[in-house]
Amino acid sequence: MRTFIGIDLGSTTTKAVLMDENRQVLGRGITNSRSNYDVAAKVSKQESKIAARFTLFKNALGSGGGAELLLADLERNFRLEQFLSELNQLEATCYRYLDHERFKDLKGPLREALETVFKTITVEAPTIYAPGAERKSDFFRDIAGSRFMNLAESVGKQAGLSFDVLLNVYDKSIIDIESQVSSDETVSAQLLNGLARAMGEVAGLDISKADAQKALESVLGQELEETYVVGTGYGRVRLPFPKEHIRSEILCHGLGAHMMFPRTRTVLDIGGQDTKGIQVDENGIVVNFQMNDRCAAGCGRYLGYIADEMNIGLHELGPIAMKATKATRINSTCTVFAGAELRDRMAMGENRADILAGLHRAIMLRAMSIISRSGGVTEEFTFTGGVAKNEAAVKELRQLIFENYGEKTINISAESIYTGALGGASFAHSAGN
Repeated sequence: MRTFIGIDLGSTTTKAVLMDENRQVLGRGITNSRSNYDVAAKVSKQESKIAARFTLFKNALGSGGGAELLLADLERNFRLEQFLSELNQLEATCYRYLDHERFKDLKGPLREALETVFKTITVEAPTIYAPGAERKSDFFRDIAGSRFMNLAESVGKQAGLSFDVLLNVYDKSIIDIESQVSSDETVSAQLLNGLARAMGEVAGLDISKADAQKALESVLGQELEETYVVGTGYGRVRLPFPKEHIRSEILCHGLGAHMMFPRTRTVLDIGGQDTKGIQVDENGIVVNFQMNDRCAAGCGRYLGYIADEMNIGLHELGPIAMKATKATRINSTCTVFAGAELRDRMAMGENRADILAGLHRAIMLRAMSIISRSGGVTEEFTFTGGVAKNEAAVKELRQLIFENYGEKTINISAESIYTGALGGASFAHSAGN
């Protein structure tokens, strides 16, 4: 099967979208952006191929006999297999680092402590991926790192070890693990093992275990030929592609928004490092755009900085801000000065939710200024990028658009973070045919 892939390398996450010859999206993939952009591109591309395998398997199963339940259980159990595999690699890597000069005097106690930590996480893993279990992140580094740090502190104390020493071993090891890309054979084995787990959990299926395995093996045997790949995004110049395979993120977000919502004329993209106001025509072709300056104020990176200052997760900012009774007026959206203003307001006893509501409003006011300079809001408006998942940001955006432009259709999709990669895949399809 000929496929066409778009990869959007952002400063925080790298996304990939894979489509077939008919421009049908078969799979989407996402991973943390790393210092090694080649690896981030490979991992996101591999994740999009994994998602494509799920789509093809779904098509092979049809719609009856509990197929949807089986697919959901297959994906959950595949992720469990994937997690356990990476956890084993992380554990082995940690042990190798114990021969380092810095750790050799503590090698025995460190190994015992690490064995306790990893054994505990391994036992917990099925619960982490149990039906209905909520995870703050789907990235291995976030899940494993969170549990490692929580356990290492108590285990290290019992063993008379410094938490910093255990953390240092972890930090060295996780970088090595994140630089590895699983082979196709490994992924196939994980999918088949995930299917075996799933078949043991789902009752009332019309398809037998043997037939389901045969269908999955057939899908795994189908080649997904990379006919053409296009790269875009903040880090596009670092992507391992020839120059002719690189497209502007402005063009990709404009076209991607048009593909998702054909009546789109105005696009706002808030990424990790920049904010873009884009105007497109009826064909998704960019006719005008404006961007913020080099400062990351008002972008995803700024929100991450605020989360760090408040010692909370990035995903918690929106829900907390939604509890506000008013929006505190924020004077600075500069990442350099925001921390100081935040600390001052907290010290004055102002409500945390109100402060965060004010921060979200300040960010969206800055975005509205960029939209205005690009040509304002005409017809349908589409919000793309990772910040589109932040409910407080969306709330402020809706209010500001209404205040400035009246009633407008505002499009926000659960797949908004993939908009740039979708546009890239469409460019790849055009170039490869």
